[in-house]
Order: sequence, then structure tokens, then C-alpha cells
Amino acid sequence: MFESLTEKLQSTFKKLSGQGKLTEKNVSDALREVRFALLEADVSYKIVRQFVDDVKERSLGQEVLGSLTPELQIAKIIGDELTNLMGQKSEKIQVSPSGTTVLMMVGLQGSGKTTASAKLALKFKTEGRNPLLVAADIYRPAAIEQLQILGEQIEIPVFSMGIDVSPVSIAQAAVEQAINRSNTFVIIDTAGRLHIDEDLMGELENIQSCVNPTETLLVVDSMTGQDAVNVAEHFSKDLDITGVILTKLDGDARGGAALSIRAATGTPIKFVSTGEKIDGHTLEEFYPDRMASRILGQGDFKTLLDRAESIFSEEQAKELEEKLMSKKGLDFNDMLTQFEQINKMGSLDQLIGMVPGMSKALPKGAQVDENQMKYAKSIIQSMTLGERRNYAILDRSRRQRIAKGSGTRVSQVNQLVSQLKMMNQMFNQQAVHAPQFGLSIGKGPKNKLARKKRKRRR
Repeated sequence: MFESLTEKLQSTFKKLSGQGKLTEKNVSDALREVRFALLEADVSYKIVRQFVDDVKERSLGQEVLGSLTPELQIAKIIGDELTNLMGQKSEKIQVSPSGTTVLMMVGLQGSGKTTASAKLALKFKTEGRNPLLVAADIYRPAAIEQLQILGEQIEIPVFSMGIDVSPVSIAQAAVEQAINRSNTFVIIDTAGRLHIDEDLMGELENIQSCVNPTETLLVVDSMTGQDAVNVAEHFSKDLDITGVILTKLDGDARGGAALSIRAATGTPIKFVSTGEKIDGHTLEEFYPDRMASRILGQGDFKTLLDRAESIFSEEQAKELEEKLMSKKGLDFNDMLTQFEQINKMGSLDQLIGMVPGMSKALPKGAQVDENQMKYAKSIIQSMTLGERRNYAILDRSRRQRIAKGSGTRVSQVNQLVSQLKMMNQMFNQQAVHAPQFGLSIGKGPKNKLARKKRKRRR
């Protein structure tokens, strides 16, 4: 995500390292490269010019913090201005006070509108809501069938009246049924076109005026860059667009659409979507400050924590803490549980990108091998219950049997055992130093006191 832009910005910051302070010359040199980076990211010239002017004014003004180095100062200022450019704060979906919130999904064909509709429905279902999907695209071949298949996958009902009824009538009937059956969210998947035309806009205007949706969300392909902004501007002229969903963000190396849409149209980005897989983590609420952090290569730790909190229950966290407080440490059953929970949080590639500093630590072009976790799970599942609980009994013959049973090599089994040992060593060290960091795990105070007593005896 935004790899090309991130790389160019980090290269710019690196050139400022070692310099004593920000001056008019080094700021101008840095901003020249920032300007080129944003233009290459397909951000419009008008927006880039205003952005650079704002950064320059702050960099040479009184807002520079003396405790920061020049590269950190300029990075902080650029991060703040990127956040302002994308909308400053997250914009939530409006909920209708009547009890049934109607969302109308619009966009060009191929933007990922139907998939985004299903992802949105799953999000609401996960939150305990009662969503209804509406198949109002009667023109695209198999559009209704596609939505029905997706609805079956996520176990959410799909309202359909076939292809012989007008989309306006379908939308009206769906909303009436939703009210009668107490559906709290209605998501209308409307028809798209290969390009914007009068027939498309006229039909969408009729649907909007008849069902009066709580929100009208425009779905745009982020990989189209400035074209996505042009689409947003055209739709906004004829429809009351209340929010944007950016799709295919994982394939966008530049970031022009994300950086331009809010500034160009005034319409907030409400969600970003990655990939075609429909699960709880391929559709995220859009937070401008977190996206700015990702663009700068500083990760997105807040989103990572949000995902972890949604996956790990309080009971699991308490059980893990009790294990860490004991001298037994973690075993392979714990490791297997962690692997399964991590899988629920999203792809490893995506999670690593959220860890601050990790993108810099990995070699350029390095790929995360998802198969390594599969191999590790296979190794653990090939162990007996006793071996999982106590890896100390894993002698050579046992390791050879496990390798053969899991389809791996003995060296991979050895590596996994070493990883578990290292994890326990790290947790033991953390337990010793826990009081210094306000942590509750381990028996830090006693250990610390014992060390002080030993020093006095000497």
C-alpha cells in the first residue's frame, strides 16, 4: 500500500539527517522532492501546490520543536498536513433515528461495488446489527447471482425481484420489507456503467429521491488515481454523495486517490477496502491520521491494536497472563492458538505493514511467506498432546517422526522449538522488568528486590 510514495518520502527525510536545523534552503530542497513524489502519486497539481505551501509555512514558522531532529521535524509537519488533506478525523456512518438505516451504493462498473456492499453488510452483522442486501443491478450479467452467492457466504439475506422489475421499484420494496422485518441496515447495490452517462445518473437520482437513503456511498477504485477524483466530482454534481469507499487499496502503490478525493470534492472517505476476500479485516474505517502514518512508513499501531482487541477475548488474555506469571511458560498449544488468532486478524503482509518501523527493517522487495505459518501449524498438529505440553521430551527420534508426519524437515521442527524457547526467554525477561514499565505480569518486584539485596552483600 503506497509503497512508491512511502519510499520517496523516506528518501527525502533521510537526506535531512545529520543537518543541524531546518533552514530555508534544506526545506526548499526537501519540498521539491516531496512535490515530485506527490505528482508522481497522481495527486493533482493544484492540491500539491497548496500542500507544499502549507508545509513550507509551518516548517519555517514558529511550530518547529527544538527537541526534534530536522528529518523528524519535517516528517511530523508533513504527517500533520497529510492528515488535514485527507480530512483530519474519521467520519462515521450516519444511523437513522427511525431504526432502519438505508445505504445506497453507487459507482462505475468494475469499482468493486458489489463486493464492498457484502463487506459492509458483514461489518454490520459482526457489530450485532441486522443488515439486508438489495440486488438492484438488473443490467450487468450475473450481478444478482453474484450478490446472492456473497450473501450465502456471509449468511446475510439478499432481497431480489429479478431483472424484469425497475431498480426504483426494487429499492422501494426492499426498504418496505426491511422496515416490516426490523432490518436495521439496508444496503442497495445499484447498477454501474463503464462510464458516466445520463441514463445512469437519471436512474440513480430516481432511486435516491424515492427511498431517501440515509447515506449515498460512492465506491471508487483507488488504483485509478486522478480518474477516481474525476469520477467523484461527476457523481457529486448529480447526487448527494455523503461518503466514499476506496477499493483495491492493497494494489495502490501511489496513493493519489486517497490524498486527493477529500480535498477536491469535500466528500469524506468513510471506508477503505483491500482484496476480494470478504472477512472482518478487508474493510476498514478510514482514519486520516492512521493513513498518514502508513504513508510515512510509520505503521498503524492503533488499527493493529483494534484488530487484536476484536479477536482476543478477555478470558484468553487472562489465561495467557496467568501462564506468563507461572514458571511453566508457553507451550505448543499456546503457540497454535496464537497462530489461529493471527490468521483471523488478516494477512501477515498487512499486519507487518502496521508495525511501526517494520517496513524499514525488512529488506527492500522482501516478501512475507504465509506458508511458514502453515508449516508451523502442521508441525504442532503432528505432535502428541504430551509433546505439545512439554517440548523438553522432544528427542531426535520424536522430531524425525513429527517432521515425517507434517511433511517438513527436521531442521524446521528444530527451528520451531527454538522459537518457542526464545519466546519464553523473552517473556521471562519482560516479567523481571515489568515493574519498570507498569506491567502486571511476572514477579518483577521480588526479583528486583533480590538483586538489590545481592548487591548490598557484595
